[in-house]
Amino acid sequence: MSTVELRHTIIEKLSHIEDASFLKAIKTIVESKANENVYKLSDFQKKRINASRDQVKNGQTISNEAMEKEIKQWLSTK
Repeated sequence: MSTVELRHTIIEKLSHIEDASFLKAIKTIVESKANENVYKLSDFQKKRINASRDQVKNGQTISNEAMEKEIKQWLSTK
C-alpha cells in the first residue's frame, strides 16, 4: 500500500471514530511527527539572516565569479 493510499485509509477510518481521548492521542502522535522536521533558528541566526536580506535589498552583493577571483587571490598570497 502506498503512502497516499495509507493516508486516505487512515483518514477514512478516523472519520468514524467518536472516542475523544483516542483522537486526542492520535493528534498528539501526528503533531509530534509533523514538528519533527521543523528547524528552530536561534535569535543570532535570525539576526544574521535579516542582516543578509538587508544587504541584498541595498545591493551589497558580489557575483560568484568575483568571489571566486577574490578567493583565488587570497589563496595565492598564503
